[in-house]
Amino acid sequence: MGDEPGLLGSRDDMEYHILKVAAGAGDLVGSGTLQNELAKYGVRISEATAGRLLRDLDKKGYTEKVSFRGRMLTDLGRKRLYDLERERERASFGSELLRVLKVRGQRDLIEVLIARRAIERETARLAATNATSDEIAELGRIVERHRQVACGGGSGSDEDVRFHQLIASASRNRVLIAASDLIRQDGQLASIMTFIRKQVKSTVVDDHVRILEAIAARDPSSAESAMVSHIENLIRDVKRYWSKHESQV
Repeated sequence: MGDEPGLLGSRDDMEYHILKVAAGAGDLVGSGTLQNELAKYGVRISEATAGRLLRDLDKKGYTEKVSFRGRMLTDLGRKRLYDLERERERASFGSELLRVLKVRGQRDLIEVLIARRAIERETARLAATNATSDEIAELGRIVERHRQVACGGGSGSDEDVRFHQLIASASRNRVLIAASDLIRQDGQLASIMTFIRKQVKSTVVDDHVRILEAIAARDPSSAESAMVSHIENLIRDVKRYWSKHESQV
């Protein structure tokens, strides 16, 4: 996934490949080495152009000239390469999710969410009565981690899944727990919903806070209502996504 060209804009794509070459050189990289290595990625440039590109990276602080033999990657350059690799992974992941969305379709996702609404309104209601103080404290920690991940630009899908799993477990109803687990056997579902929410600029953290507060207050009715509102917000997000992107899916 990491070496296919075209996932980023042309300038970032070129910068990624140069930094990748510099990182994998194992020694100093010069214009001749860069020219030859870029050719392996299908990028054909003159040695003079390779030298100019390396000098551009020097100016940005990503590489530094050590001797006439060439340059080495700086700490700033390694960080830049790491950031570009993460962007490429996200771009590739987004393309894969778009492909999956074309197969799954709006109707399939909404049917899953309707089933979740029926099950999770009850798990939330029961959790408000049956959750232990330790479980409530852990829900709080999950919500806080989710907020931090979201603020850092991450997906938060792992925290989302864990939040709902813990509520199901805290319900102490084995049938509801099994039903919830069955729906979540589809490992792509959380990632798909996270992708859709990002596309429509929606977030679930505030919804989770309201659910947590109701469970912590031992208020079954409010917990049920907060969970229903949460799932209905997810259904709304799916419909908003399709209305904006129906020409793509």
